[in-house]
Amino acid sequence: MNDIIESMRRGERPQETDPDFPRLCEEVEKTRRLVGELNTGYHSPDEVRALLEQIWGQPLDASVRMFPPFYTAFGKLTRVGKEVFVNFGCTFLDQGGITLEDDVFIGPGAKILTEHHPEEPALRHRLLVKPVVVRRNAWIGAGAMILPGVTVGENAIVAAGAVVRKDVPDNTVVAGVPAKILRTLNL
Repeated sequence: MNDIIESMRRGERPQETDPDFPRLCEEVEKTRRLVGELNTGYHSPDEVRALLEQIWGQPLDASVRMFPPFYTAFGKLTRVGKEVFVNFGCTFLDQGGITLEDDVFIGPGAKILTEHHPEEPALRHRLLVKPVVVRRNAWIGAGAMILPGVTVGENAIVAAGAVVRKDVPDNTVVAGVPAKILRTLNL
């Protein structure tokens, strides 16, 4: 495994001025080629999973399913459990780390973002990252956006089109921009 990926998994992120930065750019280009292949033509579920294993740099359970197209620029900091389903047109920006636990559903067009930039124009080329965790049995609705640093709780539902900037408690339904708790699930 590439040591730049391992250092990023430890929470270290090279800046543009670091000597390792070109190796990060090489990894991004490898991922972009794989994403291009994934999004071109028809692939069987097994072929999709095989491409995702290369993109995400991990073996996947046979229960993991995705309907392309799918978009990511890095991919190597996404971790996926069993029985995960990702629908059409999703985007994962994962340099901060994305964890999808078992039985997670991601609706079409959803975005999981772990990356952002400083507000100050002079610093805007820097990439700031915070991990996103989606706990077991959570459901992210169509077109929802999960922002950096958020944990979506176990069994939680994020309504379609919601923009989630704060943690979502277990067993709740959130909706809106910004997302707010609508109710607690009766489980």
